[in-house]
Amino acid sequence: MKLVIIGSIAIDDVQTPAGKRHDSMGGSAIYASIAASKLVKPAIVGVIGADYPQKTIDLLIKNRIDLQGLEKKEGNTFRWKGIYTNLNKADTLDTQLNVFADFNPKIPKEYINPKTLFLGNIHPQLQLDVIKKIGKPKIVALDTMNFWITSSINILIKAIKKVDILFINEDEIKLLTGKENVYEAGDNVLKMGPEYVIIKRGEYGAIAYNKKMTFFVPVYPVKKVIDPTGAGDSFAGGFLGYITKAKRLNAKTIKNAMIYGTITASFNIESFSFDRLQNTSIECVDNRIKLLKESMKV
Repeated sequence: MKLVIIGSIAIDDVQTPAGKRHDSMGGSAIYASIAASKLVKPAIVGVIGADYPQKTIDLLIKNRIDLQGLEKKEGNTFRWKGIYTNLNKADTLDTQLNVFADFNPKIPKEYINPKTLFLGNIHPQLQLDVIKKIGKPKIVALDTMNFWITSSINILIKAIKKVDILFINEDEIKLLTGKENVYEAGDNVLKMGPEYVIIKRGEYGAIAYNKKMTFFVPVYPVKKVIDPTGAGDSFAGGFLGYITKAKRLNAKTIKNAMIYGTITASFNIESFSFDRLQNTSIECVDNRIKLLKESMKV
C-alpha cells in the first residue's frame, strides 16, 4: 500500500454564511482520502456506525479508496454540529463521539509498511500506537489540533518526535511552542524531530518550513466559498498524494506538493462536504495549478 490514512469519519451538521446542510459527510480521513485519490489509491483506517450511508461507501470505492481498514460498529457514527459566523473559524455547537469514542485503529496486513502514513487529527496516543503497529513507512505525517495541545501535550510531543512532516495551523503552532513568530515557532518544532513543518494559515496560504527552506504558497482565489470544513484535511491529502507519487522527498517535491494541496483545498471549499472535490477531474486540478504558479511568478 502506498498511502494509508488514519483519521475520523463523521456526519456533520454545518451552517455557513452560504447556507446549511444536515447530515453532511465529513471527517479527516474522508476529506484527505478524497483529495489524495486524484493521484494515488489511498487506504483509510477508521470507524463508522450503523447509520453511515451505503451510498457514501459506494462513492468512496468509486474514488479508488481502499476500505479494508474501515470498521463498522453497532451504534451511531461520530457526529459534529458547527456554525461559521465567518469563514475562518467554526463554533462547535455539539459533538457526539459515538462509536469513535472507543476507536482503536486496526491495521490490515496489506497496510503494513506503506510508502506514506498520514496520522489524521486523532488522540496522539492513538497516533503513537499506529506508528508502532504499521511497520516502517518511508514518510510519516501527522496533523493535530489545539485540543490535543492543551490536553495531551506530553504525549503529542512524543508523537511529533517520530514523524517526518507535521501539519499544524498558525494558532496551534504558537500554542504548542509559546512563540508568537511563526518562523521562531517553526524552529522550535523542527527541534522536536520532524524534517518539515507545514504551517496552515487559512486565507493567507501556507508555509513549508525546514532548516534549509522556507516556501510560501498563497491561497487560490475562490470567488464563492460555500463550506471551509475539511479544507486543512483536503490540503494534507492533496499534499501527501503528490508526495506519495513522487520518486523522492526533496525541496522541489515539497514545493509542488504545497501547490497541489492548495488546489485540492480550493475545490473542497466550493461546496458542502466533498461534493465539488470528488467530482473534479485531474485536468481541472492541473488548470488551477497552472494559474496559481503563474500568479506566483515575479
